[in-house]
Amino acid sequence: MIVNNHTEKGCTILGIESSCDDTSAAVIRNGRLMANVMATQEVHRNYGGVIPELASRAHEQHIIPVVDQALREAHVTANDLDAIAFTCGPGLLGSLLVGVSFAKGLSLSVGAPLVEVNHLQGHVLSHFIDIPDRQLPHPSFPFLCLLVSGGHTQLIVVRSYFDFEIIGNTIDDAAGEAFDKCAKVMGLPYPGGPVIDKLAAAGNPQAFRFAKPRVGGLNYSFSGLKTSFLYFLRDKVAGNPDFIAQHQADLCASLQQTIIDILFDNLIKAAAHTSIREVAIAGGVSANSGLRRRLIDESARRGWTAYLPELKFTTDNAAMIAIAGYYKFLHGDITGLDIVPFNN
Repeated sequence: MIVNNHTEKGCTILGIESSCDDTSAAVIRNGRLMANVMATQEVHRNYGGVIPELASRAHEQHIIPVVDQALREAHVTANDLDAIAFTCGPGLLGSLLVGVSFAKGLSLSVGAPLVEVNHLQGHVLSHFIDIPDRQLPHPSFPFLCLLVSGGHTQLIVVRSYFDFEIIGNTIDDAAGEAFDKCAKVMGLPYPGGPVIDKLAAAGNPQAFRFAKPRVGGLNYSFSGLKTSFLYFLRDKVAGNPDFIAQHQADLCASLQQTIIDILFDNLIKAAAHTSIREVAIAGGVSANSGLRRRLIDESARRGWTAYLPELKFTTDNAAMIAIAGYYKFLHGDITGLDIVPFNN
């Protein structure tokens, strides 16, 4: 069922994202972003990772002011909303419960229907957000998307806004987790991925070699890389306690290059296997400068059309939830108040 009447008067969607440690709310009207507000939680830096209980408590504090600010920036009221889209999962259950519960309460109070959104599909569909100041390129269907984040690494054939086929997945750890865990071994602050990216700019990506695990099909594995990196540092530090400090940039550059090589080995295979030449990246790790350069270089070499997400849409943001909710709502895909969040 297509809800066409909303496209004539303007379809306004509120998106709510609370899957991990960022509380975000966004407003989209007819596919165009009107506001995107985010509250981050700096407390987790002290612990080297996200503490679920602290995250859910912070969401409780942030969600009302964040939603209020998003509505004000978009110059709309809650009564103007055609639907409320929210992240249903995957993510931290405590964090998700805050967003889901708030969405339900707001839905009851203003009579706007609910639209549940899968967090990962939101990352992919972030490529279809229109912004006020310029026109962004959108992929044509079908396209191939490499989704890379702290918790997921997937190769996806996207045939429509609603038709996703996962053709490759990680069998253990995600690429983003490998970045963060290896950064922690080197004594770098959390989150480690952006720190490694910054330090790698001054390093030699060929200085050191680490394991590149290969598994069946188009799947990924990063646990062996983490083990290889840990044992390499253990042996080097045993002979020279200052080894990490003395070779920090080269270690970061070599590690980053290894992860990118692993990711692109399968992406190249997937493009050849599917004959798809529209290729996108998405997720938190898609902000990595080395990964973005590699996609541009490979696309020029192989005749692909590359799609890089705006950096502000690579994080866990509500704009991607709102755009996914927009297309689902127009398709008549709404959900009831009995919906519950999921974490995998």
